[in-house]
Amino acid sequence: MRILLFTGKGGVGKTTLAAATAASLAARGRKTLVVSTDPAHSLGDAFATELGAEPSEVDASLHAAQIDSRALVDDAWAELRGQLRGLLAGAGIDALDAEELTVVPGVDELLALTEVRRLAEAGPWENVVVDCGPTAETLRLLSLPEAVSGYLGRLRGRGGLGRSVRRFATHLAGLRTLLTDPSVTTVRLVLTPERLVVAETRRTLSSLALRGIAVDGLIVNRLMPAPGRMPGSAAAWLRTRRAQQDAVLTELTEAGLERSLRRVEHRAVEPVGLPALLEIAGDLYGTEDPLARSARPVAPLLSVAETEGGHELRVGVPLTRSAKVDLARVGDDLAITVDGVRRLIALPELLRPCRITGAESDSAGLVVQLEPAGGA
Repeated sequence: MRILLFTGKGGVGKTTLAAATAASLAARGRKTLVVSTDPAHSLGDAFATELGAEPSEVDASLHAAQIDSRALVDDAWAELRGQLRGLLAGAGIDALDAEELTVVPGVDELLALTEVRRLAEAGPWENVVVDCGPTAETLRLLSLPEAVSGYLGRLRGRGGLGRSVRRFATHLAGLRTLLTDPSVTTVRLVLTPERLVVAETRRTLSSLALRGIAVDGLIVNRLMPAPGRMPGSAAAWLRTRRAQQDAVLTELTEAGLERSLRRVEHRAVEPVGLPALLEIAGDLYGTEDPLARSARPVAPLLSVAETEGGHELRVGVPLTRSAKVDLARVGDDLAITVDGVRRLIALPELLRPCRITGAESDSAGLVVQLEPAGGA
């Protein structure tokens, strides 16, 4: 089974493209589920049909659902939170402190991700397409399994974990494994050809790479059609707008992302319903498999090469020119902070006795120089 997550800055058309991709897969005879975790709940609007929390049939081989994360919090989290409070109180923690410690930020997004996994495993689906929320919410969603696992680890130090909480911790580890397995899960980023949107997209690439989550493609949506020789002021406006968009696309090419790009032209009529979505999918994928890894996936996060004086560690994190990067050693880990996003990466055993002597960046990410701690 493949899981494909669509995200992008709000308003770039990710829901439409997620729906079009799912419709195209189903039209090829593949049993496909498309599910939305976006609180805006616009997936049903794209299909022009009512959707609920459980999968409903949209067409042959195609089912769809919209997750209600608030209902999940009310139904599923209350019981586990009560067990956590009891566990903490039994460990001698004040009742008020126990109440505060069981308030986990982002639990609604975490439960939404859990529900995606449940739906994926419960049905006969060959593919699951996920319409995620805007970029910021998606990054928080994808970081939660790791963050909450750390939270539970701290609780373990306060007095052990009960059986239910241990099961929850095991489940989180499974979610983390699912998200970081590129043979199963990949992200497709949707953007419009505007500089502000592209800047956010490039920051998102860095954040996903730090979390070990693979991106298999970028879709440039709402590209103005070329006006050709059309006369008049409307044609002049189109030529100017398209020239601006082409300049942005050139920047993406110069950043080494050309092979990752697909393009979709802007339409005069809003695409609603299966026929319109399949038309978009035809423009987007042609005769290619929508799940083909046409893009260059994010490189392996770490690779090591020997140098004359020690070793060179390459960290596959795409960086913007304005990115703020900080490196530090924390025990046997390398702490990398990019634009405020921090990740501890376990160093290979070979490099643990070494110290950092320098660092630089190129189009593929960071290059860190290390030499033996006793070196000159």
